[in-house]
Amino acid sequence: MNSHPDPPGRRERAKQDKRVRIMEAGRALFAEHGVGGVTTQQIADRADVAIGTLYLYASTKAELLILVQNQKFATAIDDGLTAAYIAARAGAPTIGAVLGLVEPVVACIREQPENGRTYLHELVSGDPSEPHRREGLALSARLEDGLAAILTDDPDIGPSDAYSLARVVTSIIHVTTIATVHLHETPAEILDQIRQQVTAVLPPPPHGITATNTSFRLRKRNQ
Repeated sequence: MNSHPDPPGRRERAKQDKRVRIMEAGRALFAEHGVGGVTTQQIADRADVAIGTLYLYASTKAELLILVQNQKFATAIDDGLTAAYIAARAGAPTIGAVLGLVEPVVACIREQPENGRTYLHELVSGDPSEPHRREGLALSARLEDGLAAILTDDPDIGPSDAYSLARVVTSIIHVTTIATVHLHETPAEILDQIRQQVTAVLPPPPHGITATNTSFRLRKRNQ
């Protein structure tokens, strides 16, 4: 008996090819012009598909932006979890591991500020049952879980407060990256703002994270 799954049929391959072309076209145009400077027709033309076909994959420009940004957001979280794991292995204090996780996320959001701000706004204000938003919200929850894993192993925090603090840190990231007052700041300046705010809500030294335990938790969550 053949245990290997059947290869996708011609129709499925064509559908996947169109999805890839649409995502690549959206990614390129959003990067070049920002979400406000791009129309869905331009994306359809760049992808060489009919506008009706594009709407089968994303019914609005906002949904298309979310589709594109989700992929980048997922990569940033993966990179952040790896950096946090390395920091924990090196015995970094809690704030060091937190910033290791946060830095790639900030870089992703601020790569094209208009796109990043619109993406986060659409995630929290749009229909959470819409598939692309649901995926984006799941990524946000994964980021929050990663933060909680770091905070849980701080002996001055512990599991009872870790998830509440992780939500506070997530809120700090969200507000600081999209606030108009920080619009013209560099990712490094944004990260420093986040560092100051997170440091203010964390228990003070001398204690840091337990490197071995946190490394294990982060490794398990990243698999």
